[in-house]
This record gives sequence, C-alpha cells and structure tokens, in this order.
Amino acid sequence: MLYIERNEDGTIRAIHQSPTGKAYEQKNLMDEEVLAFLGSDDELESWIHLLSLSDVSIIRIIEDLVDVLVKKNVIMLTDLPREARNKLNERKQVRERMEGDQLLVDDII
Repeated sequence: MLYIERNEDGTIRAIHQSPTGKAYEQKNLMDEEVLAFLGSDDELESWIHLLSLSDVSIIRIIEDLVDVLVKKNVIMLTDLPREARNKLNERKQVRERMEGDQLLVDDII
C-alpha cells in the first residue's frame, strides 16, 4: 500500500511507502489518482520510484511462496540457483534475528 500526502486543495502532493503525520490515506499502487500524479511530470524517475515502493512487499511474498512450496515438497531449495538460495537464507536469518531482538525488547517492556 502507498500512503498519500495531500496539499490544501486536496490533490496529491507526495507518495510515501509508510504512513507519516501528513500521509495517512492509503491508496493502491494502480489507483488512477496515483498513476495520474506520477504521470504528470512525464519523468521515468517517478515510475521507477513507484516500482521500488512495491518491491519490498513483492520480495516478501516471493520468500513466503518459496517457503510454502518447499514445505509442501513441491520444490526443493536445491532446485533454486545457489545465489537465490544464499539470498533467501540471508534474508531469513536477518528476519529471524530481528524477530528475536524484538522479543527481547518486548519482554523487557
């Protein structure tokens, strides 16, 4: 989801990946108003920015999909190229460490 920041007249002023004080309204990536805003300056950078905003969530979806396929024995991790396995393992270790650190913080509080 994207978070929209509007100016005084109600038009989109900025698009953010996470909510802020001024950007709390959620819009879909393919919303007509979002596309019009990004297309208004006819710059390739706007479209690249839009794609990068969606990349993080897509990456997590792909990771979860691979996990499900492996658990159901549809594929084996060794079916993937070595670089893909390494990247998946690195990201999984980082997430596990973050979750572990979060639990410690939550336990203290």
